[in-house]
Amino acid sequence: MAEDETERLLEKLDTGQKVRLLTGASNWRTYGEPAVGLRPLTMSDGPAGVRGDAWDERRTSLVLPSPTALAASWDEELVRELGGLLAAEARRKGVQVLLAPTLNLHRSPLGGRHFECFSEDPLLTARAGVAFVTGVQEGGVAATAKHFVANDAETDRLHVDVRVDERTLREIYLAPFEAAVDAGVWAVMSAYNKVNGETMSASPLLELPLKGDRPGDGSGPADGHEPPYGGWGFDGLVVSDWGAVRTLLDSARSGQDLAMPGPESPWAAGLLDAVKTGLIDEALIDAKVRRLLRLARRVGALGPVRRLLTPYSGQRALLRRAVAAGTVLLRNEGGLLPLDPSRTRRVAVIGPHATAVRIQGGGSAEVFPSSVVTPLEGIETALREAAGAPDRAAADVTYAPGLPPHTRPRPLDPAWTRDPRDGEPGVLVRLLDAAGAELHAEHRLSGRIVEPARVPGAVTVEISALVRPTESGSWTLGVGGWGLISLSVDGRTLLTGDFPLDSDDPTRVHVSPPYRCTEAELTEGVEAEVVARRRLDPGTGVATLLAAAPPPGDAESALAAAVAAARAADVAVVVVGTTEESESEGRDRESLALPDGQDTLVRAVARANPRTVVLVNSGGPVALPWHRDVPALLLAWFPGQEAGHGLADVLFGAAEPGGRLPTTWALAQEDVPVLGTRPRGGRLPYEEGIHIGHRAWLRAGAEPAYWFGHGLGYTTWEYEELEAPDTVRGSGEAVDVRVRLCNTGPRRGREVVQVYLARPDTAVDRPVRALAGYAAVEAGPGEEAVVTVRLGARALSHWSTEHGRWESEPGKFTLLAGSSSGELPLRTALTVRATGPLTAGPSMESALR
Repeated sequence: MAEDETERLLEKLDTGQKVRLLTGASNWRTYGEPAVGLRPLTMSDGPAGVRGDAWDERRTSLVLPSPTALAASWDEELVRELGGLLAAEARRKGVQVLLAPTLNLHRSPLGGRHFECFSEDPLLTARAGVAFVTGVQEGGVAATAKHFVANDAETDRLHVDVRVDERTLREIYLAPFEAAVDAGVWAVMSAYNKVNGETMSASPLLELPLKGDRPGDGSGPADGHEPPYGGWGFDGLVVSDWGAVRTLLDSARSGQDLAMPGPESPWAAGLLDAVKTGLIDEALIDAKVRRLLRLARRVGALGPVRRLLTPYSGQRALLRRAVAAGTVLLRNEGGLLPLDPSRTRRVAVIGPHATAVRIQGGGSAEVFPSSVVTPLEGIETALREAAGAPDRAAADVTYAPGLPPHTRPRPLDPAWTRDPRDGEPGVLVRLLDAAGAELHAEHRLSGRIVEPARVPGAVTVEISALVRPTESGSWTLGVGGWGLISLSVDGRTLLTGDFPLDSDDPTRVHVSPPYRCTEAELTEGVEAEVVARRRLDPGTGVATLLAAAPPPGDAESALAAAVAAARAADVAVVVVGTTEESESEGRDRESLALPDGQDTLVRAVARANPRTVVLVNSGGPVALPWHRDVPALLLAWFPGQEAGHGLADVLFGAAEPGGRLPTTWALAQEDVPVLGTRPRGGRLPYEEGIHIGHRAWLRAGAEPAYWFGHGLGYTTWEYEELEAPDTVRGSGEAVDVRVRLCNTGPRRGREVVQVYLARPDTAVDRPVRALAGYAAVEAGPGEEAVVTVRLGARALSHWSTEHGRWESEPGKFTLLAGSSSGELPLRTALTVRATGPLTAGPSMESALR
């Protein structure tokens, strides 16, 4: 019935109206069409929060742990619940389409956008992605599976040509997207990059496998074309990554449906004429509009206005629980953790990240929290509450940064700046005409103005603030942006210049442009008026940033103070991590090393106090050369706004660290078997094929610092028995195996039981072993538990490039069960009996069941 109505609406639209709908109306909205009751769709980043349709720090959002942290929970019900929370946030902000989840993989640990992706493994990524999609769409908001496909690195991401064979595409990189389609995802985002010579916004992969029919289901393209076997039957909308539609005819003839943003795009400029002159068949336009209308109907933007669902409750408690669920305990020598708050009298909290925690990654997915609980605040609060003294200190908590302040500028902060016009904390932003007259003025809370107001006639944006220095000396002041820029202090011009664009990457151009810096002598407590101006010339982006950094500190004295604090404490908690400069969207990392002397800090503190706990605050792997020198080591990832409370729950035992590694961690960068992200001659060959992540480590015969799947709890487990059928049919058949284990530790706990599959005697290129299924189990001290782990229908199959289908190789497989890809104490054999040729392969949905 709904599809019949869509056809009737489509008939009401003329060609011009239909073409107009296929380019965005603005940066975040599509066009509406009153003639058919279609309202605009509002889209928003991102995976860890919903920013809304404006980049404005005054419009705050809840901030979840990063997707890597969610995958580290290996808890699909939790991810689904968090997806529901994002849907509620989207509805609150008037958003119908959430541009998440990111289903690309951790191919190399140098990938700059690791934090936004789930894991290195296609199965774990698929299951986390399906849970995310389900939670969001149960809330009436469209999820968008992105970036389709092989957008696994940031270097030259707009133009790089990823070279990857068909089997690797099907089994590794396409698999999470196929799972999302089978779960009913309503939108897919095409990527910037090319795959095998075709840009993804015009790629044949958008038709096959994405939109093509599954055999006999008749759900493929509306023109009645019957593609070859291997289609997924996606009936949703393909939206481009922002600015990814760069040509007219090839993209319009492809499975690309919507070009974002707008109102300018190659389609807006030439698509109508191409249809009128016969270069583009109008049936292709109808197919795209049909999908747009279908999406609009699904999210309530077509037809009668829907009543919004009941607002979500208990948000902060859920976010706090998610922090603990994704935190990975890598080491716990001597049972140092959990700490007993009743016996902890003196705690040294050390490291800049303890008070300036990175709760999220940088780039297009950034959102603005209303509040952030730092690790220091979380520890102090937990100790007060444990002592029943919420208003006074129950233990002596000492903080020492251990490192001098950053010399890199940071956007002006309301803690030490105020608006020169109204005196309120923050900055004044003005838009000026060509004569310098004020057209618009507003108070803002930060010196980072990514999207200033759009005012007709505005030629210049100005950011000004009264800066109150926290110390005397030579301060670094910076203006971020492109084009003609100036900066003055107390009326004295210190910087002026014209800075042309050096990149077409949208993050560098529009979100995080580089700083142009100068120095000024400032006096502690004496306000100085700082004014930055940037001319708003076409092609220079819209972002303007005003930033500052204090004088360089004394590294030796900062380290000495941290060591003294550690030596005097019962326990030292060191918080280390990456920075905006070392890990962010738009660029890949050059090194896995922690920046700014943090390795030296950890070693010094560990020597001073044998009871040292290290928390790592990063989105992806970092090198840990000192990991055996510290008794307790926790990975906090980018943990979201409730970081401090969730981490304190883990430190003091109110919650067990629930995380298991979603990606393998190397001891040193030179050990990593698949590392490169830099194209050669514009191409990035995936020469390793299906062997990424733990598969690559196993093939190389190398030993990482910590294997994929590793993570400790606060109890211990003994794996006792693995049961599986002796013989199975193979492709198309899921297999249930049973694992019996016993909690041999002192407290109730949760264990993630992992099952891997190996085939030593094979005619097919296979991993040494690979994850085939997993399930979590809980048990009390001394209790036995039996968990059923389902191996999906794809587990015993491989993609045959020769035949274009999923096939099974008859013979004996080995099943291994345990707590990580490197710790598998149980094994048994399973035989796949010979089968005839397959007329249909298993869907990814059945593969996950």
